[in-house]
Amino acid sequence: MTIVGLTGGIGSGKTTVAKEFKKLGVPVYIADEEAKKLMNRSKIIKRKLINLFGEKVYIEDKLNRPFIADIIFNDTSYLKKMNAIVHPKVAKHFEKWILKQKAPYVIKEVAILFENDGHKQCDYVITVTAPIKIRIQRLLKRDNTTRDKITAIIKNQWPDEEKVKLSDFVIQNIELQKTINQVNEVHKNILQNIG
Repeated sequence: MTIVGLTGGIGSGKTTVAKEFKKLGVPVYIADEEAKKLMNRSKIIKRKLINLFGEKVYIEDKLNRPFIADIIFNDTSYLKKMNAIVHPKVAKHFEKWILKQKAPYVIKEVAILFENDGHKQCDYVITVTAPIKIRIQRLLKRDNTTRDKITAIIKNQWPDEEKVKLSDFVIQNIELQKTINQVNEVHKNILQNIG
């Protein structure tokens, strides 16, 4: 099975691009969504996160995301520790998921694909880009957050230039119709490449 990694900085529009691939019949695995589910479901992950962050990490058995976000915002070393707990479980979940798919290729959407060396497990990588100004505007509209928090997240992610160098395809997501056209082109290319 051909694995295509889909990544891009926060606010670049990975979700929009993923939806367009889904419309073309490509199975899409959203790693962040699966991670959230596992953080709420897995007893092992829960226990480890409580050890790491303390009891307040769960409220009524649900992950207390604002609490975690505040800790990580003030000390990024916690992000690495949390990822070390969650990512191996997500990787196992993905391996099981992929066995059930019946398509020429699948997309694995991961925000920090390069930062975690995830690109090395992919046959191709697509990076979604958009100017920082547009990304910040989108996030201020979408999330109940501040410009400072967005900037902090952007600083923790690789810059687009670095990602683009290691990518097979780049989709610039500024205007929806142009984005859809690029998705169709990339889809055709991947299908040709995998024969």
